[in-house]
Amino acid sequence: MNTLTTRATEAADRRWPGAVVSAPSALPGGVSSLTYRATLTRPGLPDSEIVLKMAPPGLEPVRNRDVLRQARIIRLLDGAPGVRVPSILFDEDGTAERPPLFAMTLVDGQSYEPLLDVADSPPSPGAVTARARAAARMLGRMQNLDPVALGVGDEPVVTVQEELGRWQRLLDTVDDDIAPRHAELHAALAERVPAPVAPTLLHGDYRLANMLFSGKDLAAIIDWEIWSVGDPRTDLAWLLMHTDPAHRFRRSRPAADVAAGTGMPSRGELLAAYRAERDVPIADLDWFLAYGHYKTASTMSVFVKRNRRRSDPEPGLVVAAESLAEVVERGLAVLGAPAVP
Repeated sequence: MNTLTTRATEAADRRWPGAVVSAPSALPGGVSSLTYRATLTRPGLPDSEIVLKMAPPGLEPVRNRDVLRQARIIRLLDGAPGVRVPSILFDEDGTAERPPLFAMTLVDGQSYEPLLDVADSPPSPGAVTARARAAARMLGRMQNLDPVALGVGDEPVVTVQEELGRWQRLLDTVDDDIAPRHAELHAALAERVPAPVAPTLLHGDYRLANMLFSGKDLAAIIDWEIWSVGDPRTDLAWLLMHTDPAHRFRRSRPAADVAAGTGMPSRGELLAAYRAERDVPIADLDWFLAYGHYKTASTMSVFVKRNRRRSDPEPGLVVAAESLAEVVERGLAVLGAPAVP
């Protein structure tokens, strides 16, 4: 922790001579980077709370651990019309032994997935409705941005075939009983891969839990670990899938959280909100919904596999394992019967 504080202070001092970063405390979050809340002191300015993100020590800072790549897209989006992200304050390059890091403004707000999470103070159903619609509208505005004009025209376009292969390779590493019939779902998807459309920026995990909301207002999109450039329907379908997710991490939730979830709009309502900002033809959306279930089965299966090996399995992943068969079945059902009007 002292090393982090020293390095962050050195980086801040290069931008604001005399600046000091202090009092870092770990924040809960993902596994691909270390995240801290800290205080930034600058001469002549009030102290401010910031967020520090650092790649895990001892591992090459590549792919989802490439925190500077995350900082790059946040910096490019900061100020984009209608898109809200934190502001990057400073960054520092590094290696596996001295991991890269960056700092961004701390955005106040609640991160909450209405049909999955539990919170001390869940939002009202009306707030959930407003939040989901705001997320759909902001996705439309973000996908209206031209990748070249945004500054990511040099990024390779990730095709849906490549993504499908990625999740298949993950599922090939788990026992067949973890996600029954996943091979059938893959075969059904592979048989009817949709024709590509013009690529856009993709968040990669675009859902309400990866946003911060102040009341009903979307304050910032966060967690950019797996952003890419690719088919816009993948992010759209991922958001729509979370209006009725088949996976779960709890057998039951408190009444206040259940009530919050009743405010989640239908897929048709969210699609209308998205199209109010981005009125483009959207073909084969059901294929992308089924693909979303396949991706869910793949990513969750790996965590379930690891959880099985633990002497003290995490209860949430035990419950998740129980839902994986339904996740795959939902994907197969979507391909057979359209799920979006």
